[in-house]
Amino acid sequence: MPLPREQSCTADDYWNLPEGHRAELISGQLYAMTPPGRIHQEIVSHLHAAVYNYIASKGGACKVYPAPFAVNLNADDTTYVEPDISVICDPDKLTERGCSGAPDLVIEVVSPGSRRMDYGTKMGLYMNAGVREYWIVDPAKERTVVYQFEEDEASKIIPFSHPVQAGIFPGLRVTVADLLK
Repeated sequence: MPLPREQSCTADDYWNLPEGHRAELISGQLYAMTPPGRIHQEIVSHLHAAVYNYIASKGGACKVYPAPFAVNLNADDTTYVEPDISVICDPDKLTERGCSGAPDLVIEVVSPGSRRMDYGTKMGLYMNAGVREYWIVDPAKERTVVYQFEEDEASKIIPFSHPVQAGIFPGLRVTVADLLK
């Protein structure tokens, strides 16, 4: 839900939010973020660990960051998002404040208040910004929707009981139901 504001917001507004307030800046509009629930955080924690451990086991140079982690998608001052998990493989995109440019893999875990944003607004933002792969993990529907934007193919809908195969990491397979046991 957008925060009340008549004028266009910039990175200064985003970075100067009052202590304890979280928001995302999308096309010059601030959107308030509510604290996530327990299941959301459990999924984020386990997915972060699975991706991190996979990359570390392969000696990979990619970095994995859980939210809150600022991603300036188009490297301008009008769009800062905080994906639940961001994987960045180009070290030149990393700054003291987060990521400047599109991550390689973005994972969002749907909360009741983020459904429209995750499936609609952010999907379009991530695709247009050059994110290679986007996962929407939906606890209410017990499924993960995977978009492999580089492959220009239809999304894949994977039930929590089946493994999700990462496109950008061929050996990474995660079964969300196993993470929740």
